[in-house]
Amino acid sequence: MTNRSTHRTTPHRLKLLRTLVDRELRRALSSPPLGPRAVHDAMRYCVFSGGKRFRPLLALGACEAVGAAARRALPAACAVELIHTYSLVHDDLPAMDDADERRGKPSCHRKFGEGQAILAGDALLTLAFERLSRNSMPNTLGIIRAIGQASGTSGLIGGQVLDLQAMRARGARSAAAWRDIARRKTAALIHASVISGAMAGGTSRPQLARLSRYGRAVGLAFQLLDDAHDGEGLADVMGPGAARAQARRLIRQAQQALEPFGRRAAVLRELAEWLART
Repeated sequence: MTNRSTHRTTPHRLKLLRTLVDRELRRALSSPPLGPRAVHDAMRYCVFSGGKRFRPLLALGACEAVGAAARRALPAACAVELIHTYSLVHDDLPAMDDADERRGKPSCHRKFGEGQAILAGDALLTLAFERLSRNSMPNTLGIIRAIGQASGTSGLIGGQVLDLQAMRARGARSAAAWRDIARRKTAALIHASVISGAMAGGTSRPQLARLSRYGRAVGLAFQLLDDAHDGEGLADVMGPGAARAQARRLIRQAQQALEPFGRRAAVLRELAEWLART
């Protein structure tokens, strides 16, 4: 009975947490007195363009899973969303994917110009670390390090470099090569979202190890399903059916990692189930 009740109330809980994240992001993106309005308009346009807030919800859910109030991880949750948004802004640029739209709306460089889009992305990345440094959270330095590593050349940026090389080479890539790109470009920041939320909640080492397994599995599953939807990347070399099957196996592994947390991991469990339904 308890588990069924938890399952029914979790979607409402996710909505409340999403509202909490949006409220904090609006506070962070209010124009400062000396800030040029143009770049802040572009930043707000991109952040509030209809994202699902998957990464910040992972951070808040991990914080709850280790027994702390979700609000303690709010700075980390907003930071990973700002970084994720910056990566999309730059990914859409003519020198990268050259995308005209993002989430059904004109991409940042199409609406504000290429130079403004570059600066807006830079500003979002910078703001993420500014927000982390001004809030008192447990393990703040560890959180900054984890998010920084996931965002840099060993993570997101490194994955983007490898992706660009793959696009320009136009040669066949192995599943292992595409998996390396996926782990860096997508999975690294998803994993860091979970880890940073757990650290903000004062996690123990055994808890962190389990949540790390959850984060890595969900992160790779996310990219496998995205590739299967688009028919590219891993799905191109594995086949869409095989990519979806591997994603389902990873999601089951992620859910198994949550078993010791019981009801405290309801949000993380629901996010994994949502991913399985996509």
